[in-house]
Amino acid sequence: MAGIDVGGTFTDFVFLDRGVLHVLKVPTTSDDQSVGILDGLARLQASGQTVVVHGTTVATNALLERRGARTALLTTEGFADVLAIGRQNRPHLYRLDQTRPEPLVPAGLRCGIPERIDSAGAVIAPLDEAAIRRVAGRLRSEGVESVAVVYLFSFLAPEHERRTERLLNEALPDAYVTLSSALLPEYREYERTSTTVVNAYVQPLVARYLRRLDRALNGRPVRIMQSNGGTIGLAQAAGQAARLVLSGPAGGAVGAFALARQATGEARPRLLTFDMGGTSTDVALCPGEVPRSQESHIDGLPLRLPTTDIHTVGAGGGSIARIDAGGVMRVGPESAGARPGPACYGRGGAAPTVTDANLVLGRLRPEGFGAGFPLDRAAAQQAIAPLAEQLGQSVEQTALGIVRIANATMERALRRVSVERGHDPRDYLLMPFGGAGPLHACDLAEALDMRRILVPLHPGVLSALGLLMADIVSDASHAVLQPAAALLDGPDLLAAPAASLADILLSQRPTDEPGRRLEAFLDLRYKGQSYELETPLPLPILPASIRSAIEQFHARHAQRFGYAMPEAQVEAVTLRMRLTVPGVDPGWPRLPAAAAPAETARSGFQPMWHDESGPIRTPLYDRSRLAPGHRFEGPACVVQYDTTLLVSPNWSASVDDWGNLWLQTRG
Repeated sequence: MAGIDVGGTFTDFVFLDRGVLHVLKVPTTSDDQSVGILDGLARLQASGQTVVVHGTTVATNALLERRGARTALLTTEGFADVLAIGRQNRPHLYRLDQTRPEPLVPAGLRCGIPERIDSAGAVIAPLDEAAIRRVAGRLRSEGVESVAVVYLFSFLAPEHERRTERLLNEALPDAYVTLSSALLPEYREYERTSTTVVNAYVQPLVARYLRRLDRALNGRPVRIMQSNGGTIGLAQAAGQAARLVLSGPAGGAVGAFALARQATGEARPRLLTFDMGGTSTDVALCPGEVPRSQESHIDGLPLRLPTTDIHTVGAGGGSIARIDAGGVMRVGPESAGARPGPACYGRGGAAPTVTDANLVLGRLRPEGFGAGFPLDRAAAQQAIAPLAEQLGQSVEQTALGIVRIANATMERALRRVSVERGHDPRDYLLMPFGGAGPLHACDLAEALDMRRILVPLHPGVLSALGLLMADIVSDASHAVLQPAAALLDGPDLLAAPAASLADILLSQRPTDEPGRRLEAFLDLRYKGQSYELETPLPLPILPASIRSAIEQFHARHAQRFGYAMPEAQVEAVTLRMRLTVPGVDPGWPRLPAAAAPAETARSGFQPMWHDESGPIRTPLYDRSRLAPGHRFEGPACVVQYDTTLLVSPNWSASVDDWGNLWLQTRG
């Protein structure tokens, strides 16, 4: 079984072959990700029967780069401008020149169709089929590849949308059609429209990529990681491509939580995950579980589908440093990517990056980079030199500044998912991973006053490992829009739609799968609020389970917002069902204890800058030679194939029974 995570700079592989784990990193082939995937599988000598679990950035890149399909929107007459109007939120309260992202569908392709369904699901005006045929003819001449269909209150009565799909299939047989009633049968017109349009916009690209990947893999079984941290099959992924927008980062959170449970011995460990790759950094707070959200924003576009609650910032190893018009140095969000990459890669890149800064500071070994090529320290110095000259500093001082600015960006991200949500980082364990995460972990832990860091055995490919361990997950939802008191008086208001959703989900999987689990959730809010909290709903649905959900809602509201109102009226907005089939449990064995002191794992010394006081002669440790029971003090640098770990002067390190490194502050 192989987990494959495609990042902006490298494609990571984890291959589990008869209980033995093999890891590999190859440069990402941005033009066609499947090329790099085939290259990696060939190097690993994976058989034709190897199950592939894949995290892809095709949907993400299509949105961020605005290179999706030419898309049209069919909606109820009078509502064609919902995408342009959106919400009246101001992301930057005092900025006078704010601009809204351009809608994915231009005004000329947003088409109003005569039809109307009221808030009770009754038909007020019938569907004008002749209008659909006229519009379809125009869309054909406009070269439209994909159509989003979003009618008012279709989540209560989907018949008009379904009939529209049949008419469009007749008139535009080659076009993709996305129905809001199939993808997101929930209220909130703008979010439902935006999500349906996002799916229509990326679906042709994702579907073509998955077909190409399927052919290239020559029949190997393939599962695709969703944004919610679970995997689905190729057909479902191609049909609901919007579920893949946060595909890659989700694997990291899943893998980190699973390894933290093993390493701590706790069923519900509390950790902050910190995934720093070549292009960006993804952070998540896991308060005893992998965090999930029902809505995310991608480049300013709301996406109301279940996602792993991850915050992303443009700070990675490839983030470019520059001097702005005010003479201040900035780092990111622009990235050197995989091609040409940082200047030290020797691939034609000339812009100074975070990786170049770490190399200049001695924190990376030029000859020991595991992904297949050496690093050029002279090129890194040459790239940073113009910045140093402008700032009147040495190259090393400028490199320290680059690293600190990147750290500040990542620290803000970690605070956003912890402090700003009522969680104290000091109560949590920091788990860094990604190709660059362990280099910056001690600095970030010190900034947040965290005292413990857990570095897994293969941090550079942890997202790919998480893909292997991810459950198979299917989600479905149903609009409720009822006072909770009404549900207590009539639990069938929930039981009937829950049974229907369960039938849909269970029909998608074999009946004899071991460990299959069905869960229910309610989105609850206080009357008058415009936001909800997802709350577990015990099955079977009885008055007692509804009361339990309401009690949990009050507690979650107090945790999230600092107060609860037990006397206030509670409203149920959406019923959610989730079917989960357990993923692979690798069953990691305990490793044999060390037979010699930790000093035997030293591979040399290297001058290394830790602060402005200058370089310190720092020991290098070979991760492959460290064993359970080894302990050593910082400053130190641990090198391995997939990443480099910097142990700062005030930290000590020890190896646990599974080969994980535990870092503890001595301050």
